[in-house]
Amino acid sequence: MSSSKMMLNNVSPADVSLEIKDPVDPTALEQAKGIMNDLRPTNEPTVRPDLLLDVAHRLGDVPPESSTLIITKDECQLAYESLDEQQRTALDNIHRRVKLFAEAQRQSVHDMEIDIPGGKAGHTVSPCRAAGCYAPGGRYPLPSSVIMTAVTARAAGCTKVILASPRPAQITKAAAYIAGADVFVGVGGAQAIAAMAYGVADTDIEPCDVIVGPGNKWVTAAKSIVNGHCGIDMLAGPSEVLVICDHTAKPDVVAADLIAQAEHDVVARAILLCTDHSTIQKIDDHVQHQIQALPEPNQSTAKEALQQSFAVLCESLEECIAISDKIAPEHLEIQTNDSWAIAQRCSNYGGLFVGEHAAEVLGDYGAGPNHTLPTGGTGKYTGGLSVFNFLRIRTWMRIDSKEDAQSMVDDSIVMARLEGLEGHARAAEARSLTHTPAYQK
Repeated sequence: MSSSKMMLNNVSPADVSLEIKDPVDPTALEQAKGIMNDLRPTNEPTVRPDLLLDVAHRLGDVPPESSTLIITKDECQLAYESLDEQQRTALDNIHRRVKLFAEAQRQSVHDMEIDIPGGKAGHTVSPCRAAGCYAPGGRYPLPSSVIMTAVTARAAGCTKVILASPRPAQITKAAAYIAGADVFVGVGGAQAIAAMAYGVADTDIEPCDVIVGPGNKWVTAAKSIVNGHCGIDMLAGPSEVLVICDHTAKPDVVAADLIAQAEHDVVARAILLCTDHSTIQKIDDHVQHQIQALPEPNQSTAKEALQQSFAVLCESLEECIAISDKIAPEHLEIQTNDSWAIAQRCSNYGGLFVGEHAAEVLGDYGAGPNHTLPTGGTGKYTGGLSVFNFLRIRTWMRIDSKEDAQSMVDDSIVMARLEGLEGHARAAEARSLTHTPAYQK
């Protein structure tokens, strides 16, 4: 197998790069700061609507003659109704499946309480109020991201859902209608994140408690800026897929999945881990053949992405699993004999797709689980977008019997003084039946 003839770079297991890159581009960060300063020149609490319109005109979010940034609900409904039956059925089906999965997630976590000395303690699960949802525009409109974000926020129980997407296509407007967005603002980039984080004065665009959704490098940079002022889902880097396969895999199917990922973006990565030399060569042959049949600009995008993609010949499936766990890919496909058994041994990934028929693209388009997933190795410690991004788990305690709580009071007095926090100890002593608070002596 000669790497000079391979579409996928041939890499040895020892040479696999595990570098986790900062998803925030330094240049984009400075540019995002400049845009956000333009929108709030004196650090005002909200974005000025006239300045947002100026920035939207300058950056091409809206036509020069446009005087509004809001896409009305009537426009969205008209877009939905203008779809042909096949398109509308597909959108309805995707909405239904994503909603069903998100509602099941919400029902999986409940309020709870337990007994504690002298009383009760527990937690409540409640949604944040306002959710900001971003859907990319640009080269390819992503109505699926509208559904993945807005429907999930609704299932969590958010009472207001604000959507932002630049130059929305008709299908994006239709998705906004079926997802039930309350406000749809037609801007993108850092300006959209600023509008949702701080709100826009004298409009229905109010400050959001959490902002979610994938976007370009300016969106990611802006999310890093507002993180803390409001919540965010994640800082997403380039998209990636990793396929673990053996000699039983169908080369044309694996090749199709690698190309599907590569056409996302010129910086996307498609990774192949395989135990069979011949299968790797066959997959690469299919990649070269199939990519020539792609239309433009998809073909050029995929070819460039494949320059940083690679294939690894592994000695065993155990080695495949070990490398995959170190990479922690956004999307992990398992196409082996007994795929489910192999899948159960994998630990780190954003989304898992088990077996030949569980194509990652089915997850992109609404099998149910969310397609907004952690990238760049962050799957080692976090998961994808879900209702939990919009939920707050808040704890409480109540003491009903002062007498029965004394063991807890005594423990608190001891621990506070071990930590050198005398004020803490005295506050506990104020609840004691056996200790006189030091401030009364």
